[in-house]
Amino acid sequence: MRKYFLIISCLVLITSVKGQDVWTLEKCVEYALSNNIQIKQQMLQVKSGQATVLQDQLTLLPSLNGFAMHGYNWGKTVDRYTNQFATQRVQTDNFYLSSSLTLFDGFQKINQIKQSKMDLEAANYDNDKFMDDITLGIATGYLQILFYKELLKTAENQLQATDLQVARLQKMVTAGALAVGDLYNIQAQRATENVQVVDSRNNLDLAYLTLAQMLDLPSTDNFEIETPELELGAQPSLTAMPEQVYGFALENQPMIKSAEYRLKSSEYMLNQSKGSLLPSLSLQGSLGTGYSGAASQVIDSYIPAGTQVIGFVDLPGGSQDVYALKYDPVWKDNTFSNQVSDNVNKSLSFNLSIPIFNGWSSRTAISKAKLNVENAKYNLDLKKLELRKTIQQAYADAKAALNKYYSSITGVEAAKESFRYAEEKFTVGTLNSVDYNNAKINFEKAESSLLQAKFEFIFKTTVLDFYMGKPITLNRK
Repeated sequence: MRKYFLIISCLVLITSVKGQDVWTLEKCVEYALSNNIQIKQQMLQVKSGQATVLQDQLTLLPSLNGFAMHGYNWGKTVDRYTNQFATQRVQTDNFYLSSSLTLFDGFQKINQIKQSKMDLEAANYDNDKFMDDITLGIATGYLQILFYKELLKTAENQLQATDLQVARLQKMVTAGALAVGDLYNIQAQRATENVQVVDSRNNLDLAYLTLAQMLDLPSTDNFEIETPELELGAQPSLTAMPEQVYGFALENQPMIKSAEYRLKSSEYMLNQSKGSLLPSLSLQGSLGTGYSGAASQVIDSYIPAGTQVIGFVDLPGGSQDVYALKYDPVWKDNTFSNQVSDNVNKSLSFNLSIPIFNGWSSRTAISKAKLNVENAKYNLDLKKLELRKTIQQAYADAKAALNKYYSSITGVEAAKESFRYAEEKFTVGTLNSVDYNNAKINFEKAESSLLQAKFEFIFKTTVLDFYMGKPITLNRK
C-alpha cells in the first residue's frame, strides 16, 4: 500500500505541475522560492547557525561527566583502598563524577554568544539576499518572454500583411498589370519576414526554457505564462530620484544588513580575544568511590592460638612474666556495598588562572581580530557603494529607456504614416516595390525599437520599485 501511495503521490505532483498552464509572475516567484534547491541549502546554513547559538549558550551551564572502571590486577601492587601490598589477583571498581563551572573568563563566552547571534542574523539576511536575486532573475526571465511574445506578434502581423500583398501582386502580374520584378521583390521581403518570425519564435522558446530552468521544472510542456496588459499610460515617468531609492534601500536591503551584522560579529570577536588577557576563575567539584577485592574486615569471633607474654611484674625473687591467651582475628572480605559507602570521597576547589606569558598568542589573536573588524568595515562600505552604483545604473537605464520610448513613439507614428502613404502609392502603381519595402522595413524597425524601450523601462522601474521595498509585480495600475 505504501508503494502504491508513493506512486500515486508522484503522479499527482507531476500532473499538478504540468497542469498549471498559466503562470503569473507572482506564482513563478512563489514557486521558485518554495522549491529552489539552493534556497533549501541556504536554509540549512541558517539552521546550522541556530544550532551554534544554542551550543554557545549551553556553555554557560556547568559541565558534568561520569567515569566508571572495572579491572583486575596481578602481581605485587599497593591497593589504593587498603594501602597494603597485594600479591594475589585483585578486582577493583572505581566510580567518579566531576563537574566544573566557569565563574569568570574575561566575558569570552558571553562575547562568543553575541558573536554567534550576529552571525545567525547575517546568515538570515544572506538568505533574504539570495531570495531577492532569484526574484529579480525570475522577473527578468518573465519579462523576456513577454518581450519575445510581443516581438513575435509584431513579426507575424507584418508577415500577414506581406502575404496579402504577395497575393494581390500575384493577381496583378497574372493580369499583366504589374511587372514580375515587383512581385519578386515582395516575395523576397516575405522570405525575410518569415525568417524574422522563425527567429522570434525560437527566441520565445529559449526564453520559456530559461524561465522553466529557473523554476527547476522538468520541461516546458504545457508551460504558459500569463500575458498582462503592460500599458505605460499617456505620460510615463520616474517617480523617485536615485538618492531617495538609495536612502530607503540603505536601511532595508538584506545585503547591507548582512554586512552590518558581520561587522558587529567581528567586534564581538575582538572583545572575546581581549578577554583572553584577563584572569579566569572556575569552580570544580568531584564525587568518587570504589571497591577493592583485597579489602577485608575483622569479625567478632576469635580463635585461641596459645599464649603470649603481655608484660611482667616485679616480685621479691625477681621479675615474673605475665601471660595471656593469644587469639587470631577472623577476617572476611568487605562487601561491595559497604566499600562503596565507606570509600566515598568528595572535593571542591576554586581554580584561578592568570595569563602571564603564552608565546604572545593572545596579543596576536587580538591583532588579527582588529584586522577582521577593519575588513568588515571595508566590506560594509563596499556593499553600500555597490548598492549605490546598482541603483544609479538602474535609474540611468530607466531614464534612457524612457527617453527612447518617447522618441520611439514619434518615430513609430512617422514611420507608420510613411508606410501608409507608400502603401497607397504602391497600390495605385506610383511607387516601386523597392521603396515600398524600405518604408515597411523602417516601420518594422521603429516598432521593434519602441517595444524594446517599453520593456527596458518596465524592467528598470521594477528594479527601482524593488529597492524601494515594493513587491515584484507587473500590475502597472
